[in-house]
Amino acid sequence: MTDNNSEILKFEEVMEYLNIGKSTLYRLLRNNEITSFKIGKVWKIPRQSVEEYVKNSLSTSVR
Repeated sequence: MTDNNSEILKFEEVMEYLNIGKSTLYRLLRNNEITSFKIGKVWKIPRQSVEEYVKNSLSTSVR
């Protein structure tokens, strides 16, 4: 996730950014915890969705 100009992230970029595995990311996407969409078989994940997920996770873990 080094390119700040990219608004759509690849599956692998999100895994690396969040430091999570493939199955965990699939679960987050299936449960709509991170908003995404697919084109064919390829997941497209808006950067904003990942940032919102991180913000929400931080706010719930602080409580």
